[in-house]
Amino acid sequence: MPDIQAILVITVVVAAMALFITEKLRVDLIALCVLLTLIVLGLLNPDQALYGFANQATATIVAMFVLSAGLERAGLVGWLARRLDSLAGKTEPRLIIVICIAIAFLSAFMINTAAVAVFIPIAIVLAKTRKISASRVLIPLSFASQFGGVCTLIGTSTNILVNSIAVDKGMKAFTFFEFAPLGLAMTVVGIAYLILARRLLPKRKSGEQQVDRYHLADYLAELQVTKKSSLIGTTWMKSKLKQNEKVNLIKFIRNDKATTKPPKTKIREDDILLLHGNMNTLIAMQDKYRLRLHAKAKMDDKKISSDEIKLVEVLIPPRSRLVGQTLQTFEFFRRFGCIVFAVQRRGKTIRDRVAEISLNDGDTLLLEADKEVVSRLLKSHDLIVTNEVTELYVRKDKAIVALLMFLAVVTLTVLHIIPILVAALIGAIGMVLGRCLTIEEAYEAIDWKVIFLLGGILPLGLAMEQSGAALWMTNTFLSPFLDLGPLVVLAIIYLITAILTEAMSNNAAAIILVPIGMSVAATMNVDARPFLVAITFAASTSFATPIGYQTNTMIYSPGGYRFTDFTRVGTPLNLIFWGLAVLLIPLLWPF
Repeated sequence: MPDIQAILVITVVVAAMALFITEKLRVDLIALCVLLTLIVLGLLNPDQALYGFANQATATIVAMFVLSAGLERAGLVGWLARRLDSLAGKTEPRLIIVICIAIAFLSAFMINTAAVAVFIPIAIVLAKTRKISASRVLIPLSFASQFGGVCTLIGTSTNILVNSIAVDKGMKAFTFFEFAPLGLAMTVVGIAYLILARRLLPKRKSGEQQVDRYHLADYLAELQVTKKSSLIGTTWMKSKLKQNEKVNLIKFIRNDKATTKPPKTKIREDDILLLHGNMNTLIAMQDKYRLRLHAKAKMDDKKISSDEIKLVEVLIPPRSRLVGQTLQTFEFFRRFGCIVFAVQRRGKTIRDRVAEISLNDGDTLLLEADKEVVSRLLKSHDLIVTNEVTELYVRKDKAIVALLMFLAVVTLTVLHIIPILVAALIGAIGMVLGRCLTIEEAYEAIDWKVIFLLGGILPLGLAMEQSGAALWMTNTFLSPFLDLGPLVVLAIIYLITAILTEAMSNNAAAIILVPIGMSVAATMNVDARPFLVAITFAASTSFATPIGYQTNTMIYSPGGYRFTDFTRVGTPLNLIFWGLAVLLIPLLWPF
């Protein structure tokens, strides 16, 4: 039986896993609750509690966020993405291959969420021009970003994290390209799988109306003004309808033509008002204001939009300031001056009280905006416009600086001149001093949710080791398999990590499994390196759910996916990678 401290740590681990899986709280808040619990229970002293924030991995990941932002803001990522049009040909297989290779290459050297954010609108436009459904290319985009991420030491935060823990335990650090042989093998196999198993990719209607996708038909109504209406002679801005009812004027039609200034146009008999609001409110308004439902009304994207007004879908990326806020608290309407029709979250559409919904990364918003507002939306770092592409703008002088900083980081790390932390910090500071981005943009580029997650959850791994909880869990759950040899145990650890990663944060899964992997190695008297590689790769490649990895969440709504789409396409790939890892890891990293 474990002692009381080990029991307490195991209880904290189980509680943390339950919270991560159920998503009752944000991952960073869960991590901070875990940290506080460990301190209150006396399982860590105050100095050890700061282990996560003072860890080399945390500082390195901060620097990598800034380095990736510098490459993006200089226009280098967008420039590469725009070159794909001429290479992608006209066929779907070739488009998928080109997108996968490009995003895998970029993701090997920068934070993959930043690369995917740039590629989403471009991939959608490339697919649209070839009359291919976006759902056929966005899953390959997300999956390939994970293929590339496991090819280098800086490809994902998990790689950096596991390397840092290994160094803290006295192991030799992983080299910059040490993961490359296995990573490249998985990349080649992964892309081949996506091409050969294309029939598994969902095919949503490429011309599907946004009105249909967001189920807005019951929330939009064309109401015609009758001769007895109290609205006649007043403008929309001054009308009682606007002041008393929670509805928005989308379009003002007179003599079959949309007026140029709908809110300020005086209302006449037979004018048609296209209104957005709650269905019951729209029905009640007909009698209250003597309005008549326009018999020929058919709701579609063209009905809502015009030459001056566009229907725009925007995605909230992971580092957006909108995450955790409502449209009201963010003053979204004041900042952008557009109408928000609905919010879509993991395939579920929310249409009522949208201004009061706490927003998450991965949410998409359906907006109506004029051309000027669309331009502001395209320039915003808090939103990604998925159905419009920004103008190509490469800051040549800054691009040279950004590229030199990036090459300096890679060279200094590969040649072992300085540790990766120092190299990453040089690159990050160089991006700011070279004016590739401002210090404010550098702060904004950092995904603080990831940083606080690491700061709060890394001490849990330390507590598992110190209390003996990791050893007890190894002896209890893995002891029946120890006699079967390290290869079988490695296969089990990879599988457990892969399953946990699908349901919770990949970094949290790695932190929980690394102490167990090292304990297994010590018990079996073999090298821990193969087990750490297995945990790293399993935690960095999550394909079977849209919540296991941030890039999957990002493409969920823009692709019009369902949860089962990821399960159908991703589960066989997870199993293929499992087999590939079990076959190649012992050859590349002998026990």
